[in-house]
Amino acid sequence: MIHLSIPTIILSLLFASNSLAGGNPGATVKLGDLIKQGEEFYKKPVSCWVCHGEKAEGRVGPALLTGPSAAFIWEQIQSNPQMGIIASELKPTDDDLVGVALYIRELAGLDVDVKLVEALRSELATAKSMQVEEAVTIKSSRDLAVEKIETFASVLADWQRKSRTGSLARSYESRVLATFDPGEAKFTPQPGKTYFYENVGNASNPSVMPTGFSNAASSQVVVGDADTKEVIASYMIPPVLRSAVHTTAMTPDGKYVYIVGSREGGLDPKASLRTTASVLKVDALTLQPVKQFTIGGRFHHGQVFQDRYMLLDTFARDPDGLDIMLFDPATDTVIGGIRDEDLGGATYTAFTDNKFIYVLMEPTGYAPGSSTGMTAIRNLYRGKLVTMRPFWVVKIDPETWEVLQEYPLPGFRPNWIEIDSNSEYMYVTQAGTSNISKINIETGQIDWTAGTGIGPYGANLNADESEIWIADKGEGTGHFGRTLTVLNADSGQILETVFSGYQVDHVLLAPNGKEMWATANGEGKIFVFDARTRQQTHVIDMPQFGDPHGLVWVQYDQQGNSRVVRDQGGFHNGASPAKVGADAH
Repeated sequence: MIHLSIPTIILSLLFASNSLAGGNPGATVKLGDLIKQGEEFYKKPVSCWVCHGEKAEGRVGPALLTGPSAAFIWEQIQSNPQMGIIASELKPTDDDLVGVALYIRELAGLDVDVKLVEALRSELATAKSMQVEEAVTIKSSRDLAVEKIETFASVLADWQRKSRTGSLARSYESRVLATFDPGEAKFTPQPGKTYFYENVGNASNPSVMPTGFSNAASSQVVVGDADTKEVIASYMIPPVLRSAVHTTAMTPDGKYVYIVGSREGGLDPKASLRTTASVLKVDALTLQPVKQFTIGGRFHHGQVFQDRYMLLDTFARDPDGLDIMLFDPATDTVIGGIRDEDLGGATYTAFTDNKFIYVLMEPTGYAPGSSTGMTAIRNLYRGKLVTMRPFWVVKIDPETWEVLQEYPLPGFRPNWIEIDSNSEYMYVTQAGTSNISKINIETGQIDWTAGTGIGPYGANLNADESEIWIADKGEGTGHFGRTLTVLNADSGQILETVFSGYQVDHVLLAPNGKEMWATANGEGKIFVFDARTRQQTHVIDMPQFGDPHGLVWVQYDQQGNSRVVRDQGGFHNGASPAKVGADAH
């Protein structure tokens, strides 16, 4: 590694725009060509504009309108880790650096003439002549061992397949534990309208305690008007049937809600996310359970698959259960699935592009079972760990249950996968390193990795897929995040930090393509934002401070037939917000 040692007086000269006034007036220089070269370099996809703005006005990096010299720019490239990619990928020449300095001065409205060129070149040459080799220090055997693993390049270089080859198909026989009278309808849906459904738990732990707070006696199913943003009705699950809730899932026809139920045999006061549970099937109009059945584990997330089935993943499973499964809501039976030991690690959550299944994988051994990833990042944030073994994604063919590809990740403890409409890229949030990566699904190449707010969880593309919104939950850090980060989906450039509720975990584009809805566990609210202006427009309070998880929208046609048009896995049953969202822009 090379760094500069420049006396303070010289640095002062480099900062001062007047220091560029010298030079040989007779030098033959094509000033316009240099400025054009500098502009082209400045505007390359991963170059200066990403951090400093298209007009050098400043974004995540400072404004450059004071007119930094070529020497100062070079010194920053050498010494600033945030600019390392410019040195390694773009490899700027002296002409590039001089051209960028001239182009920035032109943007800033400062004097630019041929006399500056030799001054810039001279200062750059002087700065380079003063570079010194980094001092050699004694390295312990541990230092040498860490150096071998501390780059992501080393992860890619020695990656070995972790999943077993061939079909990993497993089965599970669901059992009905109880059936119930659905009761009377709580509301009458209107033809042509769209409604939102929300499962809320009774384990709220508000980051800021509201006056009069107390947890409800049980979890609830909530329904509201998607246009007016008003809660219409809710129903509290009988306490003997309740359990911890972590998703909202509905059958593709929009007639039933799935919510986590108690363990077989009734309420277990010691139940936790790491214990198994049942599933309650709830009538979407009466909001009351009609059936309780087993799937072999406690399901975490659920989403519609191919407008026909459900993709479920589990927090914990029975000895004969599955970690990832496809479920048939017509018969309430498991079609098939897979276990994490066959994948070479611990599964966390699963996502789909309606053709393949993508599963977030965690290295085992940091804690028992599915606690491994969360425990690992907590220990990392607290300084108990200095690094971790790699996390990765697996791509599964649900027809054969074979692993088609593995994707090592440049970060720790991934939480979410957002897949674009062409199934070309996936965006993966990584809570342990507070970043998000855009990955080419076919090649596995990482297009970019960018920083987010603290402990990111869910992420969602806007209607024209030009922006990716990330829920900064604070996962692993005490769950004290309260922002949304908006990035340019093409470049990873940060566009805005949006303040929201505490502990927002899911952020979803509404079916109208014009709104982003965010569920805040730490406040018992849903926050609604205009996707174009990024301004908050509504706050929807959940009954009795219930903690919301996920969202599902159900649309009724003019004949009164219902269908799910949106859940955490995407848009379904022919719904597409692309046109209305694009029109909104």
